[in-house]
Amino acid sequence: MTVLTHAHGGDLDAIQRTYGIPKEEIIDFSGNINPLGFPKRAEDALKENLHLICTYPDKKYKALKQAIGTYTGADPSHIVVGNGSTELISTFIQTVHAKHSIIMGPAYSEYEREVSLGGGKFEYFPLKEEEDFKLNLPALLEALTPDVGMFVACNPNNPTGTAIRTAEMREILAHCKKIGASVMIDETYIEFSDILPEICSIPLVKEFDNLFVIRGTSKFFAAPGIRLGYGISSNQTFLDRFKTNTNPWSVNSLADFIGQHIFTDFEFHKKTQALVSSERRKAFAELSTWKNIKAYPSEANFILLKLKTDRITAHELFEKCIQKKMLIRDASSFTFLDESYLRFCILSPAHNAALLAELKKWVEA
Repeated sequence: MTVLTHAHGGDLDAIQRTYGIPKEEIIDFSGNINPLGFPKRAEDALKENLHLICTYPDKKYKALKQAIGTYTGADPSHIVVGNGSTELISTFIQTVHAKHSIIMGPAYSEYEREVSLGGGKFEYFPLKEEEDFKLNLPALLEALTPDVGMFVACNPNNPTGTAIRTAEMREILAHCKKIGASVMIDETYIEFSDILPEICSIPLVKEFDNLFVIRGTSKFFAAPGIRLGYGISSNQTFLDRFKTNTNPWSVNSLADFIGQHIFTDFEFHKKTQALVSSERRKAFAELSTWKNIKAYPSEANFILLKLKTDRITAHELFEKCIQKKMLIRDASSFTFLDESYLRFCILSPAHNAALLAELKKWVEA
């Protein structure tokens, strides 16, 4: 049997090929996608406007940027859009072209990949298990020496779910400004947080021109297929280079149209936040009563678990769950984590209950 521990979460096609389970039947706890699915209002509008596929989008994406600005509070002139957040991560890292970068870890593997592709060197700043994966700010500031050209962090962090407070981020940015380092903050999961205003870096963009904040639409809006991401920066030099380094019309007409609808669907935003918040609290409360698992508090739509028993590994739990057509994430492929770590995302109440029952059967028995 092929081991898929190093696959990205949500790779249903790989699971289907390996295990022979139709991907439509898999309950995906690994992809971190909104359980409410794609916003109905945007879906209905799209059905009435499929003719847009015959037209080019606005090259400057003015309406889309205005919608994003209304949604985030950012100045539309500071907003760039791209073919998913992955393109923006790549473009920013290649534009900065730092010789030495520090990545907060454990982390999404795409950060180190892009640094390496550009010929740069990187090292990880570890979030430590003994500190519940919370940021040790003094230690980070000490690690950010004058030879560092870029600092990269996901906030809330994947896979730990821990978050950097805005006040802490201001200290990081001020320090990085002094040493001449750029800062990239990936806020892919921030919209699921109960304390978004307390951890959001977008308000700092006007104050610090060495900051680039990235978000996408794959997770919160359950729209990985439209490949729409956006970034926010007040650094005019970077914004000008970004225009030069990206292809025209990298966001297609349908994604442009969809973006103008999903960012203004405030009812969908509230429903998502209420569901995820309630189910996350319920799951964490249940897991906190178990003797053989430690659950880490999360500000994202997923929870990281550590097995406190050697009777079963994360991969063995992965195998047990996939036989029940439930796909969890064996987190051992993340830097600093081992075979005792797994991650699952929040889905519907019924699905969450079913997964917890299955985990409890194997872990707590």
